Amino acid sequence: MTASAQPLDDLLDLLDLERIEQDIFRGESRAAIVPRVFGGQVAAQALVAAGRTVPADRPAHSLHAYFLRPGDPGAPIVYTVDRIRDGRSFTTRRVVAVQHGQPIFHLSASFQVYEEGLEHQTDMPPAPDPETLPTGAELLPRYADRFVAPDALDRLLEARAAVDLRYVEEPPYGTAGTPREPRSQVWFRTDGKLADDPLLHVCLATYVSDMTLLDSVLLAHGRGGWAVGDVVGASLDHAMWFHRPFRADEWLLYDQESPSSSGGRGLGQARIYTRDGRLAITVIQEGLIRVPRG
Repeated sequence: MTASAQPLDDLLDLLDLERIEQDIFRGESRAAIVPRVFGGQVAAQALVAAGRTVPADRPAHSLHAYFLRPGDPGAPIVYTVDRIRDGRSFTTRRVVAVQHGQPIFHLSASFQVYEEGLEHQTDMPPAPDPETLPTGAELLPRYADRFVAPDALDRLLEARAAVDLRYVEEPPYGTAGTPREPRSQVWFRTDGKLADDPLLHVCLATYVSDMTLLDSVLLAHGRGGWAVGDVVGASLDHAMWFHRPFRADEWLLYDQESPSSSGGRGLGQARIYTRDGRLAITVIQEGLIRVPRG
């Protein structure tokens, strides 16, 4: 693994799990914007664990996951891989993440030998070039006075330091109080070059996919989000389908929308395109979203 920036080096180290038995791995944790382990970290680490038990000629094509309990950032996470099936074309793995003797996360992932087949895709929606948009370090300080915690801005910038993530329009905390169309777009890439390991690129896209997907739910209701303090919530489940090869260190457009929210839950769905318009990934996530009492 190679990278040019220290935050990306740290993230790559976080994803480089320790093998403690044949199908058992251990990963370190770190705090997120909220005082629990970032869901994208657990999902990416679980996919790393699954991928390390699969032949290299079988890239991941889908994952389905449930977040069961909040992760403790002060404790390591143990990932146990169950080799469900090794077929001629497909390989299936199930991963359980455990902390303090209890499962906190469950993932099923499928891997497939490359083969030719029918091809079509939805067109990439219009979006401005990422170079014309402000970086996170340029954009986020504009909203510092809206964050409820004095260190919220620092924690937000630190959590995203390894990723160059640029909003096409203002993020939810920029327009809190004004409902908008439940749709948002961001461009993202890692802040540095990566090695040519396809599993690494898939795992890093999984990590980033949990950062902004529920923003579209918040936009529909004029809510600013966790940093603003007008909602509380957490990821409940997460699914991804990897359609075509891509690199996480090259610009990817994350086109996100929310078709529904009800029952204290909000649904986000998205497509991720390469800069030249190829549909690389489809993502769907449901999250717990509650308005604080009082």
